[in-house]
Amino acid sequence: MNPKNNRSSFSGKIGFVLSAAGASVGLGNIWRFPYLAAKYGGGIFLLIYIVLALTFGYTMIVAESALGRMTRKSPVGAFQSFGKKKWMSFGGWINAVIPILIVPYYSVIGGWVIKYLLEYIRGDGAKLAEDGYFSAFISDGASTELCFVLFCMFTLVIIFAGVRNGVERVSKLMMPVLVVLSVIIAVYSVTRPGALAGVKYFLVPNPANFSWMTVVTAMGQMFYSLSIAMGILITFGSYMKKETSIEGSTKNVEIFDTAIAIMAGLMIIPAVFAFSGGDPDTLQAGPALMFITIPKVFANMGLGTFVGILFFLLVLFAAVTSSIALTESAVSTFEDELGWNRRKSTVLVGVIMIALGSLSSLGYGPLANIRIIGMQFLDFFDFLTNSVMMPVAALMTSLLVSRVIGIDRMEEEILHGEGTFRRKKIFVLMIKYLCPVFTMIILASSVANAFGWISM
Repeated sequence: MNPKNNRSSFSGKIGFVLSAAGASVGLGNIWRFPYLAAKYGGGIFLLIYIVLALTFGYTMIVAESALGRMTRKSPVGAFQSFGKKKWMSFGGWINAVIPILIVPYYSVIGGWVIKYLLEYIRGDGAKLAEDGYFSAFISDGASTELCFVLFCMFTLVIIFAGVRNGVERVSKLMMPVLVVLSVIIAVYSVTRPGALAGVKYFLVPNPANFSWMTVVTAMGQMFYSLSIAMGILITFGSYMKKETSIEGSTKNVEIFDTAIAIMAGLMIIPAVFAFSGGDPDTLQAGPALMFITIPKVFANMGLGTFVGILFFLLVLFAAVTSSIALTESAVSTFEDELGWNRRKSTVLVGVIMIALGSLSSLGYGPLANIRIIGMQFLDFFDFLTNSVMMPVAALMTSLLVSRVIGIDRMEEEILHGEGTFRRKKIFVLMIKYLCPVFTMIILASSVANAFGWISM
């Protein structure tokens, strides 16, 4: 398990934190979080999410980062460093495969963001607000495919540049800009007439809005938002220097992620409230909230075109930072397991991205009649990775850390760059007992929902 002499590394704590935060702050926060919060109870959803992020999320970030730094390997090698049992090999591979399956369909949504940004820059924001525009766009195979390929190429160029010159440098540039843009848009949104009711709905927990599926959905969102159980943090941990504080870095990632999720909610939910008068059907628009409802909101605002440009630029930055993290994890796996150089590994990941992503890109158009368990390709890949594979990957990581590596050895690794292991009691309770239970609950509930046994 000695570190390879040529292993890439981040320049220091800031490089790791901004790169890991970039992985966490993505479409999961700005596209997914607001519509789930709006649909599943507003303030009560937010409260449950924060509690889970500070316990379950914290534990998994620390465990994965420490596992990566301890072994200096990407997920497959990290798991296999502790034995050749089949379940450990499976645990490593499932962590490694998840980013390879996510980044293609993620890039399709990134392509949609590029399209909307360009239309706002051209001054055609009113067109985006027309009924049927979004469905017409995603069913146009050529247009969606072109935007998707543009997003892929942008990501791959950054990855090709390497860890410090690509991943870290872009994250250091984009993350501060992303924070500033989110503050500007959130302030503008909450000051619209009628928006305060939306602020109250989003920030003030109402027990009447609680349901069991609020908890399950918040847990599922936590995987997506924090980029846990995707192999990303194992990979980034392998680039972390020994003197970098894991707990301190984790706290900063938690703050970044939760702050941006809250800002995304404040950007979108109050604006939708002001536009719709708090209509529940509008709030529960689901994934379409950002691409259908928000353009209608902007069209009815002063400075709608300018705000639209800022908003979709923000979303694009968020999408790119997460896409970089997903792709880097996949490239690192091929470098380690196949012994390939970065150029060859990046090309292979690029081919996979285009091949699988094209299925999702064309899935609402030329391939619309092809469905898997009743889902179009993009929805299927999202369900498979987020609702099935991630809980399994988190379970495998929990078992590896608690049953094979041991808490004492993990604590020894965590204490490099630390004075004390501040949240050790939470870590031990979660990794030994609660993380395995939570992951099984998420898995069972998600599968039951997909097959119509329960309703989410």
